Amino acid sequence: MLLVPGDPLNPRRDDPHFAAQAAAARALGVRVARIDHDALARAATAEESAAAVTGVPADDDAVYRGWMLSSTQYAALAQALEARNVQLRTSPDEYRTAHELPGWYEGLRTVTPESVWTEGSDLTALLKATRALGDGAGVLRDYVKSMKHYWTEACYLPDLTDEAAVERIGARFLELREDAFTGGFVVRRFEHFTGSEARTWWVGGRCVLTTPHPDTPDDLPTGLDLIEVEPLVAELALPFVTVDLTRTAAGTWRVVELGDGQVSDWPAGQDPAELIAALFSP
Repeated sequence: MLLVPGDPLNPRRDDPHFAAQAAAARALGVRVARIDHDALARAATAEESAAAVTGVPADDDAVYRGWMLSSTQYAALAQALEARNVQLRTSPDEYRTAHELPGWYEGLRTVTPESVWTEGSDLTALLKATRALGDGAGVLRDYVKSMKHYWTEACYLPDLTDEAAVERIGARFLELREDAFTGGFVVRRFEHFTGSEARTWWVGGRCVLTTPHPDTPDDLPTGLDLIEVEPLVAELALPFVTVDLTRTAAGTWRVVELGDGQVSDWPAGQDPAELIAALFSP
């Protein structure tokens, strides 16, 4: 079964952003059910979470394709669905591992930029963690997201030893992320990449699709090499993830991000039937 958000303006319809994926699922004989994403996102009790999945029929293999959920919200979704005899393919622990950088970093340490992180939003802890990277430049984010569209004011750290700048950029990052700030600060060593990113889709530890990144839907890099990445992603043993990769100036492929595939955006212009078939093929 495929779970998608309902249209906030008409709950009897699929959210327009995911409607093509839902239609592709129905065409392939996959059952589709809707959840109330907004209700789930604001739910404060188990009863309110249960109300967000009213009408979802029982199923022993459900995959969500929808808007991003925090790890806490996903756990609440899983609990509400379990009460309706619905089993999500990805468990809450697996979702957290894929969704938050500290969950997957150790497994991919050799193929992704060096990273350190804090627990919580304390700026003093950010300074202490940053010192562990030494000198050079870095990139700031939290466990799930950067503010790359605010590159100079809330993302790029041109000098890791400039603690006044690190603290200023960290404070601005907190201001912009507001209540969406997740887990703690993450500082990643800056690496010079060239060209666009490829988004790879993995089901059961195996790469099943390669697409452009949604930010550059018309630009798929060529020559992708997964020889180093493939055994590492397989070892993580996660049901459904995406891995974004790009090249360094020297031509080495590096992992920019791993994410849970249920909340990874599908690039415009790609046939959603390819994704649905990869998810639900026998």
